[in-house]
Amino acid sequence: MKLRKVIMFSLTSMLLMNFQCNEDDVVLLPCGLEVVSNNEAYETAESDNFDVLNVDLSGDCLTVDVTTSGCDSNDWVLTLIDSGNIAESMPPQRYLKLTLFNNQVCLVVLEKAETFDLSSLRVDGTNEVLLNIEGLPESVLYAY
Repeated sequence: MKLRKVIMFSLTSMLLMNFQCNEDDVVLLPCGLEVVSNNEAYETAESDNFDVLNVDLSGDCLTVDVTTSGCDSNDWVLTLIDSGNIAESMPPQRYLKLTLFNNQVCLVVLEKAETFDLSSLRVDGTNEVLLNIEGLPESVLYAY
């Protein structure tokens, strides 16, 4: 009877070890908001009612810190809009605008950070693209 329990335990253990995750099985989740790709929205968007404090690129995730006046930054809607145009250079270039919807009238200066998933901006045939974001002094090199 004891031998039977040992064999069952061993078989169960081997079966459970078979369900372990492999390094190749890692699932990457999107890191933030989707980038809007719309030339008409890009052309009509205004991006002058806020200041960009910082931009941080980590993998496919672009985090943007902005500041402007308002009552509560939780109600702000920050959007990253891609023009849809790709400049054929090395590396290729994309043109983007940040927009902020803030219908609050308060004199308090607030900050907000938002993260965008850049994976939709990848260009076939290359592993990097230069992002020209209107209002930023320097372009952002997105390598993937």
